[in-house]
Amino acid sequence: MTVKAVYPGTFDPITNGHLDIITRGLRLFDEILVAILGNPEKEPLFPVGERIDILKAAVGGLPNVRVESFDGLLIDYARRRGAQVIVRGLRALSDFEYEFQMALMNQRLAPDIHTVFMMPSEAYVYVSSRLVKEVVRLGGDVTGLVPPEAVARLKARYAGTK
Repeated sequence: MTVKAVYPGTFDPITNGHLDIITRGLRLFDEILVAILGNPEKEPLFPVGERIDILKAAVGGLPNVRVESFDGLLIDYARRRGAQVIVRGLRALSDFEYEFQMALMNQRLAPDIHTVFMMPSEAYVYVSSRLVKEVVRLGGDVTGLVPPEAVARLKARYAGTK
């Protein structure tokens, strides 16, 4: 049986912590769909199309990884794509409560789709998209924390705002 996983998120922008979970997830799952949530309420820095471009550049060399976007319920998207697993990253204990509630709701809505929690490697535990954007906005360098394509686009987006 082929096991397909969905790794959902806003990925605004993708970080090396996200990439770490994707690459390690490929050891567990046959295919990973990186699913970008088109949630305008979060007021993303990058529009969905640009996030897709950044992600595709970041995962282009990885086998069995696809990048898509979705709206609506994650469970509905996972069913449409034939996924059996939802992958969620946990950086700290503070992430757990929210993620646990979401996993329980998803389990209620779709008992046949399981949630797997993964922690990023120690080097990326503190890295978040929000923190990356703030560092760049204030003139800091995030090389090594996000893929090169994300570094370039972040610099371009924040050029002249320091």
